[in-house]
Amino acid sequence: MIKLAYRHGIDAVTLLALRMAMAAPFFVVIAWWTGRGGVTAGLAAADWRAIAFLGVVGYYLASLFDFLGLQYITAALERLVLFLYPTFVVLISAALYGRVITGRDVAALALSYTGIALVFANDLATRQENVVLGAFWVALSALAYAVYLIGNGRMVRKMGSVLFASLASIVSCAAVLAHFFVVRDAALLWSQPAPVYGLTLLMAIVSTVLPVILMSVGIRLIGSSHASMLGTVGPVATIFLGFVFLDEPVTAIQLAGAALVMAGVLAISLSKAPGRAD
Repeated sequence: MIKLAYRHGIDAVTLLALRMAMAAPFFVVIAWWTGRGGVTAGLAAADWRAIAFLGVVGYYLASLFDFLGLQYITAALERLVLFLYPTFVVLISAALYGRVITGRDVAALALSYTGIALVFANDLATRQENVVLGAFWVALSALAYAVYLIGNGRMVRKMGSVLFASLASIVSCAAVLAHFFVVRDAALLWSQPAPVYGLTLLMAIVSTVLPVILMSVGIRLIGSSHASMLGTVGPVATIFLGFVFLDEPVTAIQLAGAALVMAGVLAISLSKAPGRAD
């Protein structure tokens, strides 16, 4: 949907601002509903600072970098690079917290980055020269999201994933809109072609609000390990959706690279202790 909106000439910052402006009321309602038991009243100042930091890093910066990258690369390559975030979690955890990197982790990392190298080389040879710039922005997005995941564990245990994600998303909406009003003319928010508003509303609901709720419910029902397994459907689905809606080519190299990335990410995800609450 982001790539389709770009065809109407909108820039990344304006599109992200529209998306977050439309999503914000939903997150406010969700936060109010899930926090009715007085959970937020018991939060300390340090907790609110953590919510603000993680909201800025995990939703604002990650989304901004992703939108910037999608201006230059295919949706398929974007999804594969973004899907590397579990490998970043492993590397950051090893650097900051002394997490032991096992042989299985090394093999998983090798698979993932070999897959990305295949797809990247394929796109570099067949597409525009800005593939490097686009992949760089999306890799930064994956890194920001990995930092968010590492930092959100305590907050999720304290208030539940839906309430925390809603509050962090509200912070992100505010940060995105503040960024927009600093660098863009406010008139851009109401001067876009009609299809942009339809696509943005779909993004706000289908790609922003619903995933927060559905992922939380899914992890509660089947556990994070099984959720990780099902999550590997995402990059493959994006490859074929890009083919159908964006006329992006599907090549054997692309599919092979996707298979390697998914195998590596799956191995990393399943190396955690399984369980419904992990």
